[in-house]
Amino acid sequence: MNDGLKLKKATYHLWTFTISKLISSFGAQVYSFAISFYILQATGSATSFAANLICNILPRTLAAPFAGYLADQYSRKLIVVLSQVATTIAVGGLLLVSFITDLSLTAIYITSCILSITSMFSGVTFTSSVSGLVDEARVQRAMSLNQMSISFAAIASPAVGGLLYGAVSMQTFLIMYMIASCLAVVLESTMDFTLFANRKEKEIAGQKESMWVSIKAGIIYLKLQPILVTIVWISLLINFLFGAFEVGYSFILIEKMKMVSQRFGFTQGAFAVGMLLLSIYFSIRKEVRYPLLVSKWAIVGMGCVMAAVSFPLLVGLTSTSVFVFYLVIMFGLGALIIIVNTPLQVMLQKKIEDDFKGRIFSLLETMAMALMPLGMVLYGFLYDLFPAQWILLLSASLFIGVVLVLARPSVIRKAHPEIAEPNAEKGRNVPTTVRM
Repeated sequence: MNDGLKLKKATYHLWTFTISKLISSFGAQVYSFAISFYILQATGSATSFAANLICNILPRTLAAPFAGYLADQYSRKLIVVLSQVATTIAVGGLLLVSFITDLSLTAIYITSCILSITSMFSGVTFTSSVSGLVDEARVQRAMSLNQMSISFAAIASPAVGGLLYGAVSMQTFLIMYMIASCLAVVLESTMDFTLFANRKEKEIAGQKESMWVSIKAGIIYLKLQPILVTIVWISLLINFLFGAFEVGYSFILIEKMKMVSQRFGFTQGAFAVGMLLLSIYFSIRKEVRYPLLVSKWAIVGMGCVMAAVSFPLLVGLTSTSVFVFYLVIMFGLGALIIIVNTPLQVMLQKKIEDDFKGRIFSLLETMAMALMPLGMVLYGFLYDLFPAQWILLLSASLFIGVVLVLARPSVIRKAHPEIAEPNAEKGRNVPTTVRM
């Protein structure tokens, strides 16, 4: 295939990938919004809400190594398509249960586990395939467009969910998700996942590695990359501490502030708007020069936002003031998450060899989420026992402390040696002005 045709196909992949993510994300987020409200209003318990979050996280953590192995050993296109088909079947099963009997927490939890696993296989494989779908010059744009599609869906889905919740049946939400999933399957089946791939041929009989040998090789490769190890430790600890926000935010707004579903939906939409605007910015700007440094300070910003969530619990505000405050908070958080993720994702896409991407991305996700189930359980109990504001303030302080220690200046200089190098100007050494 000539270069001109390959670039045309890469452009097609950019938009097909974006639209597919937009459609599937919209269905998933409308479903998630409705289920979260259903559980909290039916039980009024932060523990029950946290249990559903665990069902979304624990299976992903356990399945990630298998997803990485399959993504590096088998057809990535086949894995993505089959994962989306499995998602459609799982939602259809819950729809069938809802017609036969009333929805139970058990049925919801089981479905959440299945959807968690299918999204893991699809997500890891898609992430591993970005450099095979588009040319190297457009990797950052592809990652940004992916975030944009998720953001568009996140803007619309809470608003739609908030308006429809209580006005239509839960079956309507499930049918919407099924339709979106089916459309995503059709789009994904038209993509060529090997267009720019640089993978070694592994289909020769006797050449395919066993799963354990393959995973072990991925671990060894990871250990040889000290910056990746640092990213793993940061992800492990901050995702555990971010459980304070994951559980506390919905619990505070719905149970403590008694915010109506429409307003809650708009705060979620503000989060998506922040993600969207920063995704657009990254899609048109040059690559970030110092991705780990930029991500470090964005994570510190996230810690400040986490602490700020407790403010209305400490100071009396009107319901309108509370609503506006959380709109601003969620907008800022959405923007910061993109500033953290996009530069790091581009750096990893270019730093990790194609043959190891599935295993490395799955190992990174496994380690990032390893403590999240424990965090969900812990914070679910803590919010039922102690004042929410003090839980958030303590967790935010630890959150900021972790990144300042693990991403200290010496580590940043290892990731970006050019920061420490003096710039020659008229024969003199000029010290760098980059702040770490």
